[in-house]
Amino acid sequence: MVRTKMVEKYIGAILGLMLLGGALGCAADRAATCGDEGCGPADRAFPSGEEAPLETRAAATRIRIMAANLTSGNAQSYTPGEGIRILEGLKPDVAMLQEFNYGSNSAADLRSFVDTAFGTSFTYFREGGGKQIPNGIVSRYPIRASGTWEDPQSSNREFAWARLDIPGTPDLWAISVHLLTSSAATRATEASALVSFINQNVPSSDYVALAGDFNTSSRTEECITKLGAVFVTAGPYPQDASGNGNTNANRNKPYDWVLANGKLNALGTPVQVGSASFGGGLVFDSRVFTPLAAVSPVQAGDSAAVNMQHMGVVRDFRLP
Repeated sequence: MVRTKMVEKYIGAILGLMLLGGALGCAADRAATCGDEGCGPADRAFPSGEEAPLETRAAATRIRIMAANLTSGNAQSYTPGEGIRILEGLKPDVAMLQEFNYGSNSAADLRSFVDTAFGTSFTYFREGGGKQIPNGIVSRYPIRASGTWEDPQSSNREFAWARLDIPGTPDLWAISVHLLTSSAATRATEASALVSFINQNVPSSDYVALAGDFNTSSRTEECITKLGAVFVTAGPYPQDASGNGNTNANRNKPYDWVLANGKLNALGTPVQVGSASFGGGLVFDSRVFTPLAAVSPVQAGDSAAVNMQHMGVVRDFRLP
């Protein structure tokens, strides 16, 4: 009888050690998965159909791309600050900027602009050559390569591009453009040049996003048809909460776009800002967006600032 109890005691001790070892192993596996900064959104539970808050989304799963010609004042510059607040509030991961001027345009001033509007970890490319209203790209992700392609119709800006090292195997090519206002035929010529540059330089296996100020008067302009050779140009289009997809200051023309090639477009996902969801993307107008607390520090009059001629356009994509 005594020997039987001793055997049971030893067996119980062995089982306890086995259970403890299993628990420690699971903890070690979880630590290896989550890393020092804690677990990502995949390790958190959210109600069915509800998006994780923007601040908790893993950069490896979602990318927010924005077209931003948000300068104000009399110098086509971000210096007055209204555009900076809009960028801060919408938190893009990749922004294609037009009229990329700030302060004296020194390296220190441009770095200060990026730090304030996006964050100190962001990188950027701004076209050189002393262009009057240069295009550029600001990115949360490392820039592997960057440069410009010649706009055959413009002398004061080119097509700016950056190849971004996003999570996963394909890279993301971000292209920032500012097409001319002169005529639809001129914009069609610019679009044809863009298609040629993309076909010559971008691997078919990569993602491509084209964003910026197209100055288009309609969704069916010839330049959009030509860009359809590379990008998905059909709707649904970004809109504000009232369903208005126009992006100029008077909100009656679709000047600004975020276009994706087929590979990237297939990954499109609704834009979630606060409790609001925008299936085809968001046209942001501070005069109509509510509640502004969801996009702090934006102020109600920012989109109506002096010479603020465009609204920001946002689209989100979820990587596989």
